[in-house]
Amino acid sequence: MNQQATAGQGQTRTADPVKFRSRPWAATLILICGLIALVFGIAVSVSFGAADIRLSVVWTAVFHFNPDLTDHQIIRELRMPRVLGAAMVGASFAVAGAIMQGMTRNPLADSGLMGINSGAGFALAVCFVFFPHLPFMYLILYSFIGAGMGAGIVYGIGSLSRGGLTPARLVLAGAAFSALLSALSEGIALYFNIGQDLAFWYAGGVAGTKWFQLKIMLPWIGAAMIGAIVLSRSISMLSLGEDVARGLGQRTGLVKLAGALIVLILAGASVSVVGAVGFIGLIIPHLTRYLVGVDYKWIIPCSAVLGSLLAIFADLTARMIIPKHETPFGAIIALIGVPFFLYLARKERREL
Repeated sequence: MNQQATAGQGQTRTADPVKFRSRPWAATLILICGLIALVFGIAVSVSFGAADIRLSVVWTAVFHFNPDLTDHQIIRELRMPRVLGAAMVGASFAVAGAIMQGMTRNPLADSGLMGINSGAGFALAVCFVFFPHLPFMYLILYSFIGAGMGAGIVYGIGSLSRGGLTPARLVLAGAAFSALLSALSEGIALYFNIGQDLAFWYAGGVAGTKWFQLKIMLPWIGAAMIGAIVLSRSISMLSLGEDVARGLGQRTGLVKLAGALIVLILAGASVSVVGAVGFIGLIIPHLTRYLVGVDYKWIIPCSAVLGSLLAIFADLTARMIIPKHETPFGAIIALIGVPFFLYLARKERREL
């Protein structure tokens, strides 16, 4: 009896930090203010472009669409799918990064650094060569397969080292394999003369997003987001360590499998639309944990909101740099992400 009581007290003490270090009030504030900022950002982004359109016209185009007006056509057919696509992929990359960091306890985990994005991009390159007229629905499925292949090989390479799998080795393996897949994709593009088709995915941008793509993506991403929220408590336990999670009754293998599937869906679907955009899944989860604590019940929805905001305003900034010309928003995010990655790598220098 004493041993059981001691064990129960130990488990309680272990689980307490998750609750103690969480800040629900901060998370609630982020969700409320973030959603307001998201609506504002979408409105501003839709109104800004080669042809500046007043917000009143945007409102009319959304709620009282007139197909005979050019401004309404621009808003509904070009700008709205672009902005909504940026919001969706920003949320997807951010939540995927949060899940990866929580499950692996690797602060450097990100779909762009773990070979997932480059694996999906390589699969798209192969599809463009051998199945040039493949419907978008099947492109997403091939993106999932490529993302899974990339992640599996990176984890396998990282595990082969004598000292086992560490965050630093995983990142090095991911960077090396991502570079290999990117080189192979570019070689395929040059050899089969499809460089123009793949240029959009190389650069990373949402300029060509269409409504039919969003309609196909939405069920996948929506289901994955719901799954991430359902898994949030289990991921919180895993973030304390696998032994602790088992002691608290978690089926860690099943949780990791479900989490990996969610990450592949979120990253694979996003890459099929915007290309291999990195660093959103690295930056946002760290910022969110700093603001709301370590409970993934709050980290996941807050990461989704903040990731959407980052993607929308990065795309808006990319359009403002050289007016009337497209700058890939992936380049803007990289300008933020690379220094942040170097900062995290410096913190983890003992493992390097």
